[in-house]
This record gives sequence, C-alpha cells and structure tokens, in this order.
Amino acid sequence: MRSHKLIAGLALAAGLAAPAVLAVTPAHATAASCRVDLYKIVANNVAERDGKDELRFKVDGNLFPKFGDKYHVMKSGDTAYATAFGNPTTLLVVGSGNKLFGLREVTPPFVSDGDPLGSATAHESTCKGLSAGQHADDPTIITGTDETAYTYTVTLRLTRQ
Repeated sequence: MRSHKLIAGLALAAGLAAPAVLAVTPAHATAASCRVDLYKIVANNVAERDGKDELRFKVDGNLFPKFGDKYHVMKSGDTAYATAFGNPTTLLVVGSGNKLFGLREVTPPFVSDGDPLGSATAHESTCKGLSAGQHADDPTIITGTDETAYTYTVTLRLTRQ
C-alpha cells in the first residue's frame, strides 16, 4: 500500500509541476523579432566623374537587386525605394545583435559583389521598443572618400513581428 501512496504522490507532484513548466516555456521559446526592410536611400552626394554610382546592397550574404541589371544607378539628389533594389529584407531576432545592409558600388559591365561603401544598421534596441505590428524607421548616413567623396542616407524600416 505504501508504494501506491508514493506513486500517487509522485503523480500528483508531477501534475502540479507540469503546468508550471508549460507556462514558462513559451515565453522563452518565442524571442522577439523584427522584419527589416530597406525603405529608401537618398544620394546626398555622388562625386563620380560621370555623376552617378551603380549600387547594390548585401544583406545576410545575399546581393540585391538579384535580377535585371543587378544594380541601381543613382545621381546626387536621387531618392530610390526598396523596389529599385529588389526589396532587400531580413529578420532581426532580439538577442542576436544588429543587422547590417552593406551598400556596395559596382563597376559595369562586369557586375560582381562590388566595393563596400559602408553599412546601414538596423538596431536591436529599436526593435525592442516596438509593439507587435508597429514599425519604426532607422536611418543611417553612409559617407566616405573611396576614389571620390560620397554621402548616402539609407533608411531601414523595422516591423515588430
């Protein structure tokens, strides 16, 4: 009889503990995340001799645009939106760090990865501050003097999942 009481006691204890474990698990299993999209890029200064830059983005090892001309031409004062680059996007999971959208200049006609001009950063802290379905724009100014001076403002849009 004693073993029946012991088994019943263990079953009761397990029954009480199981709901507590189940209640804790989903909170840890579902990390907060944001979808990160290129929203727009503004060419503030393009000082090339021909007055234009041929641009691509590198995101998580993927080059954008992927199809067509495989780059987008911009002159000083131009604004381009995500569709011009094939809609670059990625997922930022809170706890995994910031995400980078690498701006690259290519030299046609042989388009490759191109040369890095700098990166726009999607900040994990911006994602943390959003509620589900809410979005925020995260601008980065990219500037440099590789061959000639350039300045771009790249805006990434973070949407909380």
